[in-house]
Amino acid sequence: MLSVHPPQSDLQTLYSEHHGWLLHWLKRRLHDAGLAGDLAQDTFIKVLVARSHADIIAPRPFLATIAKRLLANHCRREELERAYVDALLHLPQASAPSPESMSIVLESLQLIDRALGRLPVKARSAFLMAHLEGLSYAEIAAELGTSTHSVKKYLTKANLLCFFAVPDFAAV
Repeated sequence: MLSVHPPQSDLQTLYSEHHGWLLHWLKRRLHDAGLAGDLAQDTFIKVLVARSHADIIAPRPFLATIAKRLLANHCRREELERAYVDALLHLPQASAPSPESMSIVLESLQLIDRALGRLPVKARSAFLMAHLEGLSYAEIAAELGTSTHSVKKYLTKANLLCFFAVPDFAAV
């Protein structure tokens, strides 16, 4: 008797036909097999969570685009962590935070970075100009080519998003 196998899902087909290619593509660019493997898996997880798999017309460019975005996010998080660690190295030893505090701050920075990544470009830019460069609403409005009222709305939204992105570690 013939055994009948159920048809593969679209994601299974996409994975089996393109995972090897994506992994090789990432390894060539990163020269880090572990990171390449993680990003390849994360790429397929993004596809699983976000899309109807049957609608993908050009799978390889589509997967490469997702993988590039994941890599950019990874690099941004590493850069943020390096900047924080570098700033800590310049503190006097007595002022240096404990390893637990450092871990909490790094996790908080990553959560804020992820939250800011969900904002529209102008809102993210307004937040960074206000908090990192210390610009006024009027200066930000001039830089973004918008009104101060819009800047206030951008900052309110961004500040709330970041506030709620980071858990209250003191309550833990």
